[in-house]
Amino acid sequence: MQPNYKKFLPHLVVFVLFIVASLAYFNPVLQGKKIFQSDIVQYSGMAKQQNDFRKTTGEETYWTDGAFGGMPTYQLGAKYPNNYIKQLDLAIRFLPRPADYLFLYFIGMYILFLVLKVDYKLAFLGALAFGFSTYLIIILGVGHNAKAHAIAYMPFVLSGIFLTFQGKYLWGFLLLTVSMALELVANHFQMTYYLMLLVIIIGIVYLIDAFKKKMLPHYFKAVCIMIGAVIISIGLNATNILATKEYADTSTRGKTELTINADGTPKDNKTGLDFDYITEYSYGKLESFNLFIPRFMGGSSTEAFPKDSKTVESLMRMGASSQEANQVLNQIPLYWGDQSFVGAPAYIGAIIIFLAVLALFLLRGRLKWWAVSAFVLTLLLSWGKNFGGLTEFFIDYVPMYNKFRAVSSIQVIIELILPILAIVGLHQFFSHFEKEEKKKKALLWSTGIVGGITLIFILFKTVLFDFASPYDSYFRDEMGLPFLEAIREDRISLFTSDAIRSLIFVILTAAVLWFFMKGKLKKGFAIAGLSVLMIIDLVDVDRRYVNEDDFVQAKLVDEPFQKNGADEQILKDDGHYRVYDATTNAFNSGRASYYHNALGGYHAAKPGRMQDLFEFYISKGNIGILNMMNVRYIITQTKNGGPVAQRNPYANGDAWFVENVLPAENANEEIQLLDSLDTKKTAVVNKEFLSKIPSQKIERDSTATIELFSHQPNKLVYETSTKSPQLAIFSEVYYPKGWNAYINGKPVEYFRADYLLRAMVIPPGNNKIEFIFEPKVIQTGSTISLASSIVFLLILLSGLYFAFRKKDGGESA
Repeated sequence: MQPNYKKFLPHLVVFVLFIVASLAYFNPVLQGKKIFQSDIVQYSGMAKQQNDFRKTTGEETYWTDGAFGGMPTYQLGAKYPNNYIKQLDLAIRFLPRPADYLFLYFIGMYILFLVLKVDYKLAFLGALAFGFSTYLIIILGVGHNAKAHAIAYMPFVLSGIFLTFQGKYLWGFLLLTVSMALELVANHFQMTYYLMLLVIIIGIVYLIDAFKKKMLPHYFKAVCIMIGAVIISIGLNATNILATKEYADTSTRGKTELTINADGTPKDNKTGLDFDYITEYSYGKLESFNLFIPRFMGGSSTEAFPKDSKTVESLMRMGASSQEANQVLNQIPLYWGDQSFVGAPAYIGAIIIFLAVLALFLLRGRLKWWAVSAFVLTLLLSWGKNFGGLTEFFIDYVPMYNKFRAVSSIQVIIELILPILAIVGLHQFFSHFEKEEKKKKALLWSTGIVGGITLIFILFKTVLFDFASPYDSYFRDEMGLPFLEAIREDRISLFTSDAIRSLIFVILTAAVLWFFMKGKLKKGFAIAGLSVLMIIDLVDVDRRYVNEDDFVQAKLVDEPFQKNGADEQILKDDGHYRVYDATTNAFNSGRASYYHNALGGYHAAKPGRMQDLFEFYISKGNIGILNMMNVRYIITQTKNGGPVAQRNPYANGDAWFVENVLPAENANEEIQLLDSLDTKKTAVVNKEFLSKIPSQKIERDSTATIELFSHQPNKLVYETSTKSPQLAIFSEVYYPKGWNAYINGKPVEYFRADYLLRAMVIPPGNNKIEFIFEPKVIQTGSTISLASSIVFLLILLSGLYFAFRKKDGGESA
């Protein structure tokens, strides 16, 4: 049987249009430019050492000395053996970044709509609506690439689930296995966790439906097939998952042994992030309306002032020059919500919101109920501390929920399900299955509800809302009440213009549907009209926050940090040491890591014990901790503002011998005993390691020497000469899950000292000591990945063979 190419032609056209749309929106990539993403800039600094090592040696190091005194590279773009699913991911993302992620948004949602049996034209419309959703564009602008990556594969995963529930077990299994594996490749487990919550809701709704329809055998068969698919997908990503889990346990996301804070107060949360940190970015209840009206609460924290700005007029009346006025405006937030910072409103689109409401009147069955249930749950959870009871319940009782911060980001599920609800509802509206009277009532009711609420907002805005920011008291005290009133009028102006804008799109959309229903507009033209309106609606808002101005010459992205005088000065020293950048928040910046072995860095999951030292001592300027970490240079600023490198003559060096040991009962004592301790002579050792030391009083050999002979990120070689056993402390992070120690080629034990450093008893004589990073998790994970790949390939070939054999048999019969 010859394939019907005409059947695939529309999908091919759509595929090409998605490529065109992705490149059109991010058109500077066609000129060789790259988008300047703040988070990726920081990542570039963090990953520089491992990338240089890979280019030089052709090997992976899996450890970097470039950040936080040393950490695994598992969350810094490490490459693993037998990671074939990653190769597939790279092949799919063939467009230049960030157009590749936008294309993934489109194609994933398009496939999902086809699986849901939506007409391909409406599927195209829905895919554009999802891809151009403002939040999804914004995260590309700031460089949350892993988040965008994970979100883009969510529709693929849902497609596999729905195919399986539809009884297409083989294709559902294959698609779910591959899509779930790709979802895990994205390596943003917070997004995957939120997807899991959505899938659980879908599973519950389908279970109830199967029970009512007496189809439980089919339901459980489908679930078993899906569980098998997920197990294989996990196996395909085994190395990354196992390595991430291993590191996470030692990071700020893992359990801490400390029961006190830096100020001595009791620690509230010992097994995850604390409540305040988790809920720092909590969406305001009222702020949720910016899903429908973009600048409902003033837009972003750096929103531009309107053309006829009352604030500017007020400044001019005060006698401010244009330059002075601009300086003041840069400090005034038009955003008047509760969050500390907002890059942009999470605008989904007035048209999509309107169509979603319309769908509620037209749809029946499972999709409606899981979509509504997921919407309500994720919206309430996104409020965080503003809906504290539910958030606290999830933190305390729902496994792993307390591992993730920025609860407002759970709204990605809303960004996913509302276009689904809207487009499936629109498909129902265009179908012949619904009576015209029902369609008419649904259209009138949804127009009345959505349009009516918008009109109420416009007419009674000053009665309903105060347009007051938590920071307004500062401007009132400094500039006076009239100036504050001018700011408030500008906020009202933005609110009004965008509310009218949304109302216009609602009316135009309703008009298109009304003309279709009355037979004055054909379905194709109606869909085309809606597509144009939707693109204008979303892209216009998107370009307020991400546009050509965000693109720069490729070199500025490839080399984001230019050498300054301090860097030049430090790089003349070719020794092994660390650098602490005191000109910035060192533990939230990857700049120093770009050129040096930095004590600080930029990462969402910092090494836990290093973060503890930062909070207890480093942030307070304790030089003793810098000394024991071998910080030879401290970058400070001169009086004229330029950076300068100050050499620290008191750094302990690469390794040293001590003569005393202070035993510590627990982690609290370990870290507290470091206060004002001379770490060159005395080491703090937890009681669990005391048995590894011959005695607490060590006969110090004054002639003993220990020197670092050679160093690479994953291998350190020392040479020692002593007349008697000595206790050596190494200015390297203690990480036993990978670092192995050898003396003269023979494996030996080492232990932890001074809360996070390595220590070892050195035998007398001349010895060669090696520390080699040989993580077993890489070997174990890569073996599992290879085995899973083979199993999946065998299932794929067998399934295809029997499927086509059955098809050929049916045709011949």
